[in-house]
Amino acid sequence: MIRINLLPHREQRRAARQRQFGIFAGAVGGAALLVVAAGHMAMSARIDAQNERNAYLEGEIAKLDKEIADIKELKAQTQALLARKQVVETLQTNRAQTVYLLDQLVRLLPDGVYLKGIKQTGNEVNVQGFAQSNARVATLIRSLEASPYLESSDLVETKAATVNGLRVSEFAVKFKLTQPQAPAEDATGKKPS
Repeated sequence: MIRINLLPHREQRRAARQRQFGIFAGAVGGAALLVVAAGHMAMSARIDAQNERNAYLEGEIAKLDKEIADIKELKAQTQALLARKQVVETLQTNRAQTVYLLDQLVRLLPDGVYLKGIKQTGNEVNVQGFAQSNARVATLIRSLEASPYLESSDLVETKAATVNGLRVSEFAVKFKLTQPQAPAEDATGKKPS
């Protein structure tokens, strides 16, 4: 007898292959989802870590900016103190300047010359006065040039005038004050007397 298989074996194989394909596709899809989820979690973790680093750096930058502001404020205070110190030192060195000026004028004033006014503006001094002759004015200017405390003496003007019935020369002279030099120390560290 002849055997005939009437069962639909081809459809069964096709159904089995489709089941295998569905399982395989589901497994691949699940694996892909796991890979995507793991990648997303890894990237999220890296982003969170970088955000934490950024927040830390921003905090440190804010601290450094505050310290820089404090340093700038300290520098400004230091500059202000140095400016005050410079003013005090200038006042200290110029304290005796008027004494030197008057002392030099008394020493250098030749006979027959009389002063009527002295005006000091900074280091520049203007002197007005009367002299018995123009030669005495010239002597005064030469004396001013020879002084170690005075420099750049110039005759501004001279003109004839009458004072108490006497004919005199009225003059105006300007010159500059120099800073007095401190005596130098010798090799033993003592100042010369």
